[in-house]
Amino acid sequence: MKLLEDNQSTDLETLVSESSTGLTRRGFISAGALCGAAMFLGGNLLSRSVMASSVSAGNSTLLGFDSIPAATADSISLPPGYTSSVLISWGQPLHDGGPAFDPSGKGTAKAQELQFGDNNDGMSLFTFPGDNPDTAHRALMAINNEYTNYRYLFDHGKDPQSAEDVHKAQASEGVSVIEVKREGGQWRFVQGSRYNRRIHGNTPIALGGPAAGHDWLKTAADNTGKAVLGTFQNCANGKTPWGTYLTCEENFTDCFGSSDPAQQFDPATKRYGIVAASKEVNWHLHDPRFDIAKNPNEPHRHGWVVEIDPFDPESTPVKRTALGRFKHENAALTETRDGRVVVYMGDDERGEFIYKFVSRDKVDHKNPKANRDILDHGTLYVAQFDEGDSNPDRPKGQGKWIELTHGKNGIDVSSGFASQAEVLIHARLAASQVKATRMDRPEWIVVSPKDGQVYCTLTNNIKRGDDGQPVGGPNPRAKNQYGQILRWQEAGSDAAAMSFAWDLFVVAGNPGVHGGTPQGGSANINPQNMFNSPDGLGFDNAGRLWILTDGDSSNTGEFAGMGNNQMLCADPQNGEIRRFMVGPVGCEVTGISFAPDQKALFVGIQHPGENGGSTFPEHLPNGKPRSSVMVITREDGGVIGA
Repeated sequence: MKLLEDNQSTDLETLVSESSTGLTRRGFISAGALCGAAMFLGGNLLSRSVMASSVSAGNSTLLGFDSIPAATADSISLPPGYTSSVLISWGQPLHDGGPAFDPSGKGTAKAQELQFGDNNDGMSLFTFPGDNPDTAHRALMAINNEYTNYRYLFDHGKDPQSAEDVHKAQASEGVSVIEVKREGGQWRFVQGSRYNRRIHGNTPIALGGPAAGHDWLKTAADNTGKAVLGTFQNCANGKTPWGTYLTCEENFTDCFGSSDPAQQFDPATKRYGIVAASKEVNWHLHDPRFDIAKNPNEPHRHGWVVEIDPFDPESTPVKRTALGRFKHENAALTETRDGRVVVYMGDDERGEFIYKFVSRDKVDHKNPKANRDILDHGTLYVAQFDEGDSNPDRPKGQGKWIELTHGKNGIDVSSGFASQAEVLIHARLAASQVKATRMDRPEWIVVSPKDGQVYCTLTNNIKRGDDGQPVGGPNPRAKNQYGQILRWQEAGSDAAAMSFAWDLFVVAGNPGVHGGTPQGGSANINPQNMFNSPDGLGFDNAGRLWILTDGDSSNTGEFAGMGNNQMLCADPQNGEIRRFMVGPVGCEVTGISFAPDQKALFVGIQHPGENGGSTFPEHLPNGKPRSSVMVITREDGGVIGA
């Protein structure tokens, strides 16, 4: 999902711009550094070409398939010997006798609450407790439903025209929990399972952690500040060692607006991007809960990580405020050497930050229920990166974690924070206070199961090089339209460490259009594997890194030859990347999970035909496109990617 138009400034960019005059010395140096990098590459084309050819030759023994070409078809493209099928699509009823998908758009909000949600994104698979993962034939899947397309949701194809329309949109978002079963070697959705449920924009949810009960979280409907309705704009996800699901609220502020044309916004509200007119969502016009003129505290109740127990359909999800409030992309979990849980998180907006949370308590692996509130107690940190070695291909350097705790590092009353609750509610402001590094839209983060290295997609930032966003370090290119993947190793290979070494695993680009320049990409990018806007990430058990894209699929100009959005697979050791899958027209490829035996890959196809031109996956005459979860298998029944 596109966060902002290219020419639309974030409030942080505006604030920085207003405080600057002309081209700063730092900006001048950054621009010069970029030119220097371009000259360096231009003078070493042979060397770079040789490196690229080596990667293109296919030296990896980890990658057991040949790279496929880019494609623009309204279908799934895969290597020979692989096949795909639909697991579930938007609007499919979760229960026996439930309302069927209505392609006319006349279906009700109540019906949508009983159907699979729209625009599926991040997901996790959970085997049943006690099952042998190698032989498990039943599992649950928790799947995010990020947002909805009004042109397809409503029969009128316009913005919401009534409260019923708004409630239908809210019912389309959130999370879908479903049971899946393997029959005859194929995984299928189990309609009517007692575990199937929807958690949507009007589901009761609890608030937990240090911010729960704070005055800023109280409303007329909830004077305790501990009970909220709904989760929405759910981007990616996390899976805890104790068997729960973390769903991440991303572009939540887009859902708010104001009925007061003279509405004034304080700096904190502006920093989170709320505008009076809303951002194309327009719920506030028909649902007063989203009208900040009437409910100014409601936005504070969203933008959190939400924990869900998929095995207890009656359980109440909990928003874990200790993990901070911002536009969460996903939540990647690992453990420290002494057994505490660590959660890595990115804030998906230009110029925002990378965070990690370290729990106070150790994980109890023998008693999962003992970890029920472990994410309510711990310490939140934000990342600061150095300038690195300025290597024009794949730079590397050092970084540190800065604690975001009230009373430390200048975070106190004098800087506008009266308590830890306020630090968490306004985590972005606290991170700015300690001078965290502004990044090129940090999206998914994953931790390697082999060596503990952490990977993060920096999807793009066309305003890199502007005031306040200097070129350098892990953000090496001005006007970064292609993105890069950052990697770091915590000191001593301990996730609790306060310092780390970083490098760029890949710098995406288009060598066909920009050969020999920074926009052409790093040496492991070539015309056969090029892509833009890396977004989703996932590791399989063998240590293959899977890369999913959400970028420009015009296949023209700066993006010529890249085709539709895609999924690639990389060898983390030698950096080789091969294209594995191409999605249909207009889609984002997002959400990834593997069957326990690694012989099936679940991947999301979000918003096919976002701007028209698709009838995926059913391809019915005059049919509507439907976001879907796909199952990819090998025809010989083997391990995916091997």
